[in-house]
Amino acid sequence: MQNQESLSAQLAEYKAGFISRAPAERLAMMEGAISDLKISGIESSAKKVGDRISGLSLPDASGKIVSVDQLIVSGPVIAIFYRGGWCPYCNLELRAWQSHLDELKKLGATLVAISPQTPDNSLSTKEKNEIAFTVLSDSDLVATNLFGIAFTLSPELVELYGKIGNNLPEVNGNGKWILPIPATFVMDQGGVIQYAHVEADYRDRAEPSDVLDAVKAIKSR
Repeated sequence: MQNQESLSAQLAEYKAGFISRAPAERLAMMEGAISDLKISGIESSAKKVGDRISGLSLPDASGKIVSVDQLIVSGPVIAIFYRGGWCPYCNLELRAWQSHLDELKKLGATLVAISPQTPDNSLSTKEKNEIAFTVLSDSDLVATNLFGIAFTLSPELVELYGKIGNNLPEVNGNGKWILPIPATFVMDQGGVIQYAHVEADYRDRAEPSDVLDAVKAIKSR
Protein backbone atom coordinates (compact mmCIF):
# COMPACT_ATOMS: atom_id res chain seq x y z
CA MET A 1 0.00 0.00 0.00
CA GLN A 2 2.81 2.41 0.87
CA ASN A 3 4.25 2.09 -2.61
CA GLN A 4 1.01 2.86 -4.37
CA GLU A 5 0.81 6.18 -6.20
CA SER A 6 -1.49 8.60 -4.41
CA LEU A 7 -4.89 9.42 -5.88
CA SER A 8 -3.92 13.09 -6.16
CA ALA A 9 -0.87 12.12 -8.25
CA GLN A 10 -2.99 9.95 -10.55
CA LEU A 11 -5.53 12.74 -11.00
CA ALA A 12 -2.80 15.30 -11.70
CA GLU A 13 -1.24 13.01 -14.30
CA TYR A 14 -4.55 12.53 -16.11
CA LYS A 15 -5.34 16.24 -15.92
CA ALA A 16 -1.96 17.16 -17.44
CA GLY A 17 -2.52 14.71 -20.30
CA PHE A 18 -5.99 16.06 -20.98
CA ILE A 19 -4.79 19.67 -21.01
CA SER A 20 -2.04 18.76 -23.49
CA ARG A 21 -4.50 17.36 -26.03
CA ALA A 22 -7.82 19.18 -25.56
CA PRO A 23 -8.83 22.16 -27.76
CA ALA A 24 -8.15 25.53 -26.14
CA GLU A 25 -11.78 26.66 -26.38
CA ARG A 26 -12.97 23.53 -24.60
CA LEU A 27 -10.45 24.02 -21.82
CA ALA A 28 -11.51 27.64 -21.42
CA MET A 29 -15.17 26.65 -21.21
CA MET A 30 -14.53 24.04 -18.55
CA GLU A 31 -12.30 26.31 -16.49
CA GLY A 32 -15.00 28.97 -16.67
CA ALA A 33 -17.63 26.49 -15.50
CA ILE A 34 -15.48 25.51 -12.52
CA SER A 35 -14.92 29.15 -11.64
CA ASP A 36 -18.65 29.88 -11.83
CA LEU A 37 -19.37 26.94 -9.51
CA LYS A 38 -16.87 28.19 -6.95
CA ILE A 39 -18.33 31.70 -7.11
CA SER A 40 -21.84 30.27 -6.58
CA GLY A 41 -20.92 29.33 -3.02
CA ILE A 42 -21.94 25.68 -3.40
CA GLU A 43 -18.86 24.51 -1.52
CA SER A 44 -19.66 26.55 1.59
CA SER A 45 -23.40 25.84 1.52
CA ALA A 46 -22.97 22.05 1.36
CA LYS A 47 -23.24 19.85 4.44
CA LYS A 48 -20.26 20.23 6.71
CA VAL A 49 -18.61 18.81 9.81
CA GLY A 50 -21.10 18.78 12.68
CA ASP A 51 -24.19 18.35 10.51
CA ARG A 52 -26.25 15.23 11.06
CA ILE A 53 -27.56 12.93 8.31
CA SER A 54 -30.51 10.57 8.83
CA GLY A 55 -33.27 8.83 6.93
CA LEU A 56 -31.29 8.31 3.73
CA SER A 57 -32.01 5.16 1.72
CA LEU A 58 -30.98 4.49 -1.88
CA PRO A 59 -31.02 1.52 -4.27
CA ASP A 60 -27.75 -0.29 -4.92
CA ALA A 61 -26.58 -1.53 -8.33
CA SER A 62 -28.97 -4.49 -8.12
CA GLY A 63 -31.93 -2.35 -7.11
CA LYS A 64 -31.90 -3.41 -3.44
CA ILE A 65 -32.67 -0.53 -1.05
CA VAL A 66 -29.79 0.29 1.28
CA SER A 67 -30.38 2.32 4.46
CA VAL A 68 -27.44 4.49 5.48
CA ASP A 69 -28.91 4.60 9.00
CA GLN A 70 -28.57 0.82 9.21
CA LEU A 71 -25.00 0.89 7.87
CA ILE A 72 -24.01 3.41 10.54
CA VAL A 73 -25.06 1.00 13.30
CA SER A 74 -21.98 -1.14 12.66
CA GLY A 75 -19.44 1.68 12.34
CA PRO A 76 -18.42 4.86 10.51
CA VAL A 77 -19.71 5.34 6.96
CA ILE A 78 -17.75 6.97 4.17
CA ALA A 79 -19.98 8.40 1.45
CA ILE A 80 -18.32 9.33 -1.84
CA PHE A 81 -20.31 11.32 -4.38
CA TYR A 82 -19.06 10.87 -7.94
CA ARG A 83 -20.45 12.13 -11.26
CA GLY A 84 -20.73 8.85 -13.14
CA GLY A 85 -18.89 6.04 -14.87
CA TRP A 86 -18.37 8.29 -17.91
CA CYS A 87 -16.03 10.50 -15.84
CA PRO A 88 -12.37 9.36 -15.94
CA TYR A 89 -11.54 11.21 -12.72
CA CYS A 90 -14.36 9.36 -10.97
CA ASN A 91 -13.08 6.01 -12.21
CA LEU A 92 -9.62 6.77 -10.87
CA GLU A 93 -11.17 7.63 -7.51
CA LEU A 94 -13.26 4.45 -7.37
CA ARG A 95 -10.30 2.23 -8.25
CA ALA A 96 -8.12 3.97 -5.67
CA TRP A 97 -10.66 3.21 -2.96
CA GLN A 98 -10.86 -0.42 -4.01
CA SER A 99 -7.23 -0.80 -2.94
CA HIS A 100 -8.11 0.38 0.59
CA LEU A 101 -10.92 -2.08 1.31
CA ASP A 102 -8.84 -4.31 3.57
CA GLU A 103 -7.92 -1.35 5.76
CA LEU A 104 -11.55 -0.20 5.85
CA LYS A 105 -12.63 -3.65 6.98
CA LYS A 106 -10.08 -3.64 9.79
CA LEU A 107 -11.39 -0.24 10.90
CA GLY A 108 -14.98 -1.46 10.86
CA ALA A 109 -15.98 1.24 8.38
CA THR A 110 -18.34 1.00 5.41
CA LEU A 111 -17.74 2.71 2.07
CA VAL A 112 -20.56 3.67 -0.29
CA ALA A 113 -20.17 5.46 -3.62
CA ILE A 114 -23.15 7.52 -4.77
CA SER A 115 -23.93 8.88 -8.24
CA PRO A 116 -27.11 9.98 -10.05
CA GLN A 117 -26.80 7.08 -12.49
CA THR A 118 -29.57 4.51 -12.73
CA PRO A 119 -28.91 1.18 -10.96
CA ASP A 120 -28.13 -0.47 -14.31
CA ASN A 121 -25.53 2.14 -15.19
CA SER A 122 -24.16 1.98 -11.64
CA LEU A 123 -23.73 -1.76 -12.10
CA SER A 124 -21.82 -1.17 -15.33
CA THR A 125 -19.52 1.25 -13.51
CA LYS A 126 -18.97 -1.24 -10.72
CA GLU A 127 -18.13 -4.05 -13.13
CA LYS A 128 -15.89 -1.86 -15.31
CA ASN A 129 -13.80 -0.77 -12.34
CA GLU A 130 -13.92 -4.19 -10.63
CA ILE A 131 -14.97 -2.68 -7.31
CA ALA A 132 -16.33 -4.70 -4.40
CA PHE A 133 -17.83 -1.93 -2.29
CA THR A 134 -21.43 -0.72 -2.45
CA VAL A 135 -22.46 1.59 -5.28
CA LEU A 136 -25.72 3.46 -4.76
CA SER A 137 -28.01 5.09 -7.31
CA ASP A 138 -29.31 8.60 -6.60
CA SER A 139 -31.30 9.06 -9.78
CA ASP A 140 -33.94 11.09 -7.94
CA LEU A 141 -31.16 13.32 -6.52
CA VAL A 142 -32.41 12.79 -2.96
CA ALA A 143 -28.92 12.38 -1.48
CA THR A 144 -27.36 14.98 -3.77
CA ASN A 145 -29.87 17.58 -2.61
CA LEU A 146 -29.71 16.43 1.01
CA PHE A 147 -25.97 17.06 1.11
CA GLY A 148 -26.36 20.34 -0.79
CA ILE A 149 -24.05 19.48 -3.67
CA ALA A 150 -26.39 19.54 -6.69
CA PHE A 151 -25.83 21.92 -9.59
CA THR A 152 -27.40 22.40 -13.01
CA LEU A 153 -25.09 22.32 -16.01
CA SER A 154 -24.83 25.50 -18.05
CA PRO A 155 -26.22 25.53 -21.63
CA GLU A 156 -22.63 25.49 -22.92
CA LEU A 157 -21.80 22.36 -20.93
CA VAL A 158 -25.06 20.71 -21.97
CA GLU A 159 -24.10 21.28 -25.61
CA LEU A 160 -20.58 19.98 -25.03
CA TYR A 161 -21.72 16.87 -23.16
CA GLY A 162 -24.25 16.17 -25.88
CA LYS A 163 -21.55 16.36 -28.55
CA ILE A 164 -19.29 13.88 -26.76
CA GLY A 165 -22.11 11.44 -26.07
CA ASN A 166 -22.76 12.06 -22.37
CA ASN A 167 -26.55 12.16 -22.40
CA LEU A 168 -26.98 12.66 -18.66
CA PRO A 169 -30.79 12.84 -18.65
CA GLU A 170 -30.79 9.33 -20.14
CA VAL A 171 -27.81 7.92 -18.19
CA ASN A 172 -29.32 9.15 -14.94
CA GLY A 173 -32.88 8.29 -15.89
CA ASN A 174 -34.32 11.54 -14.54
CA GLY A 175 -34.45 13.77 -17.61
CA LYS A 176 -32.26 16.39 -15.93
CA TRP A 177 -28.87 17.97 -16.58
CA ILE A 178 -27.99 17.96 -12.88
CA LEU A 179 -24.88 16.54 -11.24
CA PRO A 180 -23.31 16.49 -7.78
CA ILE A 181 -20.01 18.24 -7.31
CA PRO A 182 -17.55 15.58 -6.14
CA ALA A 183 -17.60 15.23 -2.36
CA THR A 184 -16.58 12.84 0.40
CA PHE A 185 -18.18 12.68 3.84
CA VAL A 186 -17.40 10.54 6.88
CA MET A 187 -20.25 9.99 9.34
CA ASP A 188 -19.91 8.57 12.82
CA GLN A 189 -22.35 6.16 14.44
CA GLY A 190 -24.58 9.04 15.45
CA GLY A 191 -24.91 10.09 11.81
CA VAL A 192 -22.85 13.22 12.46
CA ILE A 193 -20.42 14.29 9.74
CA GLN A 194 -16.86 14.22 11.10
CA TYR A 195 -15.05 14.83 7.81
CA ALA A 196 -16.15 16.69 4.68
CA HIS A 197 -14.30 17.29 1.42
CA VAL A 198 -16.42 19.28 -1.04
CA GLU A 199 -14.78 20.50 -4.23
CA ALA A 200 -16.30 22.39 -7.16
CA ASP A 201 -13.35 21.40 -9.35
CA TYR A 202 -14.31 17.88 -10.50
CA ARG A 203 -10.64 17.08 -11.09
CA ASP A 204 -9.82 17.18 -7.36
CA ARG A 205 -10.89 14.48 -4.89
CA ALA A 206 -10.29 13.64 -1.25
CA GLU A 207 -7.12 11.64 -0.70
CA PRO A 208 -8.10 8.23 0.74
CA SER A 209 -5.33 8.39 3.36
CA ASP A 210 -6.79 11.64 4.73
CA VAL A 211 -10.26 10.10 4.88
CA LEU A 212 -8.91 7.02 6.64
CA ASP A 213 -7.23 9.26 9.20
CA ALA A 214 -10.66 10.76 9.92
CA VAL A 215 -12.09 7.26 10.42
CA LYS A 216 -9.23 6.37 12.77
CA ALA A 217 -9.94 9.51 14.79
CA ILE A 218 -13.58 8.46 15.18
CA LYS A 219 -12.58 4.96 16.25
CA SER A 220 -10.09 6.28 18.82
CA ARG A 221 -12.66 8.38 20.69
